[in-house]
Amino acid sequence: MSTIPVEQLTEEEAKAELARLAKEIARHDELYYQKDAPEISDAEYDALVQRNRAIEARFPELIRADSPSQRVGAAPAGAFKKVKHLRPMLSLENAFDDEDVRGFFAGVRNFIKELRDDPSIPIEVVAEPKIDGLSISLLYENGEFVRGATRGDGAVGEDVTENLRTVQLLPKRLDGKAPALIEVRGEVYMEKAAFLAMNEARAARGEAVFANPRNAAAGSLRQLDPRITAERPLKLFAYALGEASEEVAETHWEFLDQLRRWGFPVNPESRLCGSIEEALAFHHQIAETRARLPYDIDGVVYKINRFDWQKRLGMVSRAPRWALAHKFPAERAVTVLKSIEISVGRTGVLTPWANLEPVNVGGVVVARATLHNEDEIARKDFRDGDTVVIQRAGDVIPQVVSVVLERRPRGSKPFSMAAKLTPPGQHEPVCPICGSKAVREEGQAHWRCTGTLVCPAQAVERMIHFCSRLAFDIEGMGEKNAAAFWSDGLIRTPADLFRLHRRAAEIEAREGWGAVSTRKLLDAIERRRRIPLDRFIYALGIRQVGEATAKLLARHYRSIGAWKQAMEEIVRHPDGEAYHELTNISQIGPSVADDIRRFFAEEHNREALEDLLTEVTVEDFTRPAAAASPIAGKTVVFTGTLEKMTRQEAKSRAEALGANVAGSVSKKTDYVVVGADAGSKAAKAKDLGVTMLTEEEWLALIGGA
Repeated sequence: MSTIPVEQLTEEEAKAELARLAKEIARHDELYYQKDAPEISDAEYDALVQRNRAIEARFPELIRADSPSQRVGAAPAGAFKKVKHLRPMLSLENAFDDEDVRGFFAGVRNFIKELRDDPSIPIEVVAEPKIDGLSISLLYENGEFVRGATRGDGAVGEDVTENLRTVQLLPKRLDGKAPALIEVRGEVYMEKAAFLAMNEARAARGEAVFANPRNAAAGSLRQLDPRITAERPLKLFAYALGEASEEVAETHWEFLDQLRRWGFPVNPESRLCGSIEEALAFHHQIAETRARLPYDIDGVVYKINRFDWQKRLGMVSRAPRWALAHKFPAERAVTVLKSIEISVGRTGVLTPWANLEPVNVGGVVVARATLHNEDEIARKDFRDGDTVVIQRAGDVIPQVVSVVLERRPRGSKPFSMAAKLTPPGQHEPVCPICGSKAVREEGQAHWRCTGTLVCPAQAVERMIHFCSRLAFDIEGMGEKNAAAFWSDGLIRTPADLFRLHRRAAEIEAREGWGAVSTRKLLDAIERRRRIPLDRFIYALGIRQVGEATAKLLARHYRSIGAWKQAMEEIVRHPDGEAYHELTNISQIGPSVADDIRRFFAEEHNREALEDLLTEVTVEDFTRPAAAASPIAGKTVVFTGTLEKMTRQEAKSRAEALGANVAGSVSKKTDYVVVGADAGSKAAKAKDLGVTMLTEEEWLALIGGA
């Protein structure tokens, strides 16, 4: 900031400084309110604003349109309200070639029994261009638009209702008859021409430009001031049904027609395809013409047309079985691999990564890329100094594909993890962060740091994971702040986060912090003192326990007390009944079970868990409303061949109704559904006195297929 007193500024000096201040204050507003990453203290920010105000008071004729003083009121201090979606907004599985798509169709046919038994029955899909924008949920009650939300983590999004009201293409009231309640999903995007014009105007005003239309659309919709959103050229396509109080169509294609009648814009490029070949032909055609489309797309989405089949197919993990995103071929570029470096993950895995000469790939500047593991490096023979081909496919982390051998520097040497991890003058590999011994166990692809408790990298990575979106979702405690707080001793365990309010004065005194930013962080932490069981389990960072496995555990054990008690029993009796119950959970085998056991076997982990439970409340697992059925909470085993549905569909249906599907029979099994040619499971059920049902009895119990 200039040190020239305001009263001594010339008009030209004042004009130049106001331009600079407008740009600088706008940047700090963005860092603070949108990115949760302030670079200056509150006092320093206030000084900039006061300087701007003083210059404008002396030179009112120089007040700029983008001046902070021209914004009516300051940006709101709070973030968007959280909104729980009436039905989860699922992500999609990706396909990158035609064979992946054929595999998707084959999976659908194998899942639904009548399709498997009669290959002549066609599988219709609706093929839609995959718009590169921001997914949204739109809720209407009695035809009136009442709420709009971002996708968020799929279960909970951000309330952006007022911003969406400014999008001209969004119908505020539906035309004609509409259900009492209906939720429509869609995508907010920005056309390429409008994006370029907006960026040109921003550049002319000295403002930062957006990297691509998708970022521009997302940033525009997430403005805390709806008036800013209203100035942005946002558009909308509606493309999916969420929740509805009554049936609105039998097929997705019919639903798209209904959306048009209600007044929604629907992508005119969408096609109804009666076969795999028609779907692939559409993908190839749209790939050739995508450059002529007014908006960016990164692939084609296929959706099973029949809603009844969609319901039967259900979902797996976070993705529906009835939809697939067929991405366009990966975009590639050539650059130099300056060096191969090593990062340390939260479980101690040592992962090699490529330090690259920065290069633009598909609109994104890439400076680093994953190299996976030592075997992958050896297979492709990557070396320091190589010229390499890198690629990005959709949102996939950039990867190094191959070496341009004719450009390899003379004298280059093959890469060795052992050599990379062995410091000069030492004789064995060590962790590059903490110096603990580094090992590669027999049969494992990765090297691992053995210094679990003493390794700062692991501690920081675990803390970042704990605060991440799918775990505790603590706004403002990202990688930078988590690392700094841990390094300075403000936090050592997850429970310490919830005691930071006792150290508010220390935080406020830190460089770049102030009263407002400190209060914002502490409020964000306080909002997370209650957490669902599955998110809590995921947040602990247990090896191999990802989001899907955490949900399986939460659904089976129902409460933190029951889960913790069972895991402690496994530590005491590694081959006892509790261990066999754990491995009996569908999709959890001995490998995962052993990693969970090892976590609880560590005394410091148990102590940290108990400490955390004194600070937070873990909510019992609650089953969705659809699972209010006679089998909710029951353990079911299927055996033999079923006639009305495939085994896979039967399991999926049982889980959707709230049952726990197990792989073997035990005293805790409630029902064994016996099909044709049943074997040892039926015999064991009989010996244990477990209730056995025929397929007809099972269907009667759950209310039909």
